[in-house]
Amino acid sequence: QVHLVESGGGTVQTGGSLTLSCAVSGNIASDLCMGWVRRNSAGVRTAVARFYSGGHSAYYAAAVTGRFTISQDNAKNTVSLQMSGLKPEDTATYYCAASDCINWSALDPNYRGQGTQVTVSS
Repeated sequence: QVHLVESGGGTVQTGGSLTLSCAVSGNIASDLCMGWVRRNSAGVRTAVARFYSGGHSAYYAAAVTGRFTISQDNAKNTVSLQMSGLKPEDTATYYCAASDCINWSALDPNYRGQGTQVTVSS
């Protein structure tokens, strides 16, 4: 059984940095890719960053490009999201997710963690 557990959320000031981590347990099928989704206060879920098949390249949402970096450590079974230059609009609950590599879904991934809250104060 697959479990995803996020950590590293918190409250930071505008311009600050945070690194989120996702501990992965269980077997993730090879046709699934890891990524991060966020849900804002309006309940809107969007893909923040995710790996493409093979794990050597990644997609980033336009709103976070240049500020966020996704990485994974296969030896430690972790996926991380380094966030810098944080803005109030980055405030959201961030979820680690695993979804189909070709049709990656932020709304209905195969697996999703419980989420960690990130709050950016102005």
